[in-house]
Amino acid sequence: MKYDVKDLKLAVQGRLRIEWAEKNMPVLRLIRGRFKKEKPLRGVRLSACLHVTTETANLMYTLKEGGAEVALCASNPLSTQDDVAASLVKHFQIPTFSIKGENNKLYYQHINSVLDIQPDITMDDGADLVSTLHSKRTVLINGIIGGTEETTTGVIRLRSMQRDGVLKYPIIAVNDSKTKYFFDNRYGTGQSTIDGILRATNFLLAGSKVVVAGYGWCGRGFAFKAKGMGADVIVTEVDNLKAIEATMDGFRVMPMAEAAKIGDIFCTLTGDIKVLRPEHFRMMKDNAVVCNSGHFNVEIDIPGLEKMSRRKRRVREFVDEYTLKNGKRINLLGEGRLINLAAAEGHPAVVMDMSFANQALSAEYLAKYGKKLEKKVYIVPEKIDSEIAKLKLYAMGIKIDKLTSEQKKYLASWEMGT
Repeated sequence: MKYDVKDLKLAVQGRLRIEWAEKNMPVLRLIRGRFKKEKPLRGVRLSACLHVTTETANLMYTLKEGGAEVALCASNPLSTQDDVAASLVKHFQIPTFSIKGENNKLYYQHINSVLDIQPDITMDDGADLVSTLHSKRTVLINGIIGGTEETTTGVIRLRSMQRDGVLKYPIIAVNDSKTKYFFDNRYGTGQSTIDGILRATNFLLAGSKVVVAGYGWCGRGFAFKAKGMGADVIVTEVDNLKAIEATMDGFRVMPMAEAAKIGDIFCTLTGDIKVLRPEHFRMMKDNAVVCNSGHFNVEIDIPGLEKMSRRKRRVREFVDEYTLKNGKRINLLGEGRLINLAAAEGHPAVVMDMSFANQALSAEYLAKYGKKLEKKVYIVPEKIDSEIAKLKLYAMGIKIDKLTSEQKKYLASWEMGT
């Protein structure tokens, strides 16, 4: 079996952490039990490009139990948990190509390694796997049934490919499932982003002015968590409706040019490029902290920051201090990459449970129906979304009401009024 991980000696600790996460992933556990019996993925080769974490390990195990031949690489150079990668190889016999801190060349080498199994299904987080297939490994595309995409940034890229008519196989946008973005993006990103910032800096949020760039589901989650810890939260937006919503949720809303002058901590969660730029850095306070919780490290203009700085030094693990030519210092966290995974452990397992349940069931759906789908981006079938919510409630021991026959009739009719 081919693999590339940091050190197989880390596997024992990785196995313990994978087991710890598994305790908080009851939905995936229920799906795994069925997969083990039914083998719905028997004979399917699946290449996955995801954050290599304890939760991802449990997804890979579930897919393998379902009969799939799985190969995994990292979707971000700094998100890998090396002990987990080692355990996946040693204990689960899953080819894994992932080392925390890998450079760009090795990152794409690892993507090509998982594509070498000639996949039937791809599983992506950010669409780098799909992009590589469409640009460098086009000979493999004819054999692919379909793929899944985990995150907002990836879905944006894939929909752009669909609009341009270059998408060569169907993709299910797992990110757009209600049981994903309502929970993973909001509660998972909210908590884990706070966790990453605090581990990197040990700052006190209470009384700090925290600037949140972007009020999508991830931005909402982070804004509310920061507010709950006593921060004075400021939101910047380009979308009129989201700006109104942020205002009515109790946050101050202003352009980044104004927020830059007063913020203590800045976090980008937009999915777009150069949200924080040199004109903003120049206005920031001395010792301001900037970080990103969007998928790629392009939201902060790091080349622009480097160009306007006279010195850079690593002052703490995951903290690079840039001294500007005017003497002010800007602290960049996690090299501008996902701070919740660069400096912390990512989302809690209990919320990733639903996200990865979507991945597992979407892979099963593609194995059954993928050949009948068009070359476009699909939402997760409503039946799957509903089933995951049902399983989650069951696992939580929560029961809900059912409509009576009279209520069903009323909702389906137009005759009955006042």
